[in-house]
Amino acid sequence: MAFRDLVADLDDAVIRDLADDDITVDGEPLRGMFAAPWLGPDLGRQRTQLEHPQVSVRDADAVAIREGSIVTVGGDEYVVFELQPDGTGWTVLLLRPR
Repeated sequence: MAFRDLVADLDDAVIRDLADDDITVDGEPLRGMFAAPWLGPDLGRQRTQLEHPQVSVRDADAVAIREGSIVTVGGDEYVVFELQPDGTGWTVLLLRPR
């Protein structure tokens, strides 16, 4: 099995076991992982950049998402203000409350 296949299997397992089931983008269901770190935690003396709610999705699922798309999670609505591909096949959608 090629490395690419192993990574795809791992991504499938992450989505299967960790994805939130109540996320929609512009009314369409989306499998991703929501995090709402309202206060950026400190790691030693350095601030992390986790200050916005965000959804992590696979790049293939992020293709149709644009800045301004409406994300609904658990009844709360957010607006995508930035998409950040991380180079590993995943994209982070940075959100702000609507």
